[in-house]
Amino acid sequence: MKIFLDTANIDEIAEISDLGIIDGVTTNPSLISQSAKEFKSHIAAICNLIKGNVSVEVVSETYELMVKEGEEISNIAENVVIKLPITLDGLKACKYFSSKDIKVNMTLCFSSNQAFLAAKAGATYISPFIGRLDDIGQCGVELIREIKLIYGNYPYFKTQILAASIRHPRHFTEAAIAGSDVITIPSKLIYQLIKHPLTQFGLEVFLQDWRKSALRI
Repeated sequence: MKIFLDTANIDEIAEISDLGIIDGVTTNPSLISQSAKEFKSHIAAICNLIKGNVSVEVVSETYELMVKEGEEISNIAENVVIKLPITLDGLKACKYFSSKDIKVNMTLCFSSNQAFLAAKAGATYISPFIGRLDDIGQCGVELIREIKLIYGNYPYFKTQILAASIRHPRHFTEAAIAGSDVITIPSKLIYQLIKHPLTQFGLEVFLQDWRKSALRI
């Protein structure tokens, strides 16, 4: 499972990419707006830091404007992925970009039917928001299982499942068990995944024993 970092913070991306575990980045208008920097130059800086795909979302709502905006975004860097909402216009724009071999991430997916249509339109990624489904009493990870099963029935579908709206480490585990191709997570969750109280306890015991001994490196 590939790990994408869900952020537009350059410092976070630089720090965590040094760990060697990050395969790409996802952004959205909310994350970009927090940067308070010029849009295109900021996206270009992220794309320079990350060799993998960087999803950048359009804010237009009509097909014509999505295409215009998406083309401008795709020209920023070779590793940019156009992020589109699953709407009628979004699906139409997805088909347009995929026919030109431009990668697309279809976002705000909340049903397997939406995921099926996105794959038919040639999406590179489909982003089911499992945390938001949990918020309304549904099982978000079950959607990943459904999409995985449906896509498996049709080998000609090349769309990858990108688990999004990840709230806690258990979501990460469940997405991996369900067979998600990619998961996008905020930087704070990276640190939560690394840390475990028994790891810290074991390290402290080892170091205490070492200090008590006469051995030295």
